[in-house]
Amino acid sequence: MKYFLWAIALFLTLIFQGYFSFFNIIPDLTIVFAFYAGLRQGDVKGLAIGAFIGAIEDSISSMFLGPNMLSKGITGFIASHLYTKFFIWTPLIGMVSIVIFTFTDSLMVFMMKSIFDRMPTDAITGLSVILIRSLINAPFGYFLKPREPHS
Repeated sequence: MKYFLWAIALFLTLIFQGYFSFFNIIPDLTIVFAFYAGLRQGDVKGLAIGAFIGAIEDSISSMFLGPNMLSKGITGFIASHLYTKFFIWTPLIGMVSIVIFTFTDSLMVFMMKSIFDRMPTDAITGLSVILIRSLINAPFGYFLKPREPHS
């Protein structure tokens, strides 16, 4: 039942993110799911859920499979180890963490698309879009909290 609710929330997020834009920049709200899965479920489940989210995004985008799947999977895996490094979790750490993870995720996807397909846009525009996406996701980090330290 828990995974069914996750699937419904992911589906609604994908629909919402397609209709919402901020200065003609579509946010990347699915990275919040991968980050949250890593924080709450641990490294293996975080990796699997992140890769699944990325595979769905790659299949919807009609590009080649891989960039989002790899970057979201890595995000879910690394996010699971974040709480073991910071023993006192605060909302500020959550906000900074989601900004950093969104920035690196979007940068990895941009670089992989530029290397293996064609460059989606020039580098300056790409970096400004990535930065704005990261700042859009910052408020969500305030509400994310890990469950327990993972062993």
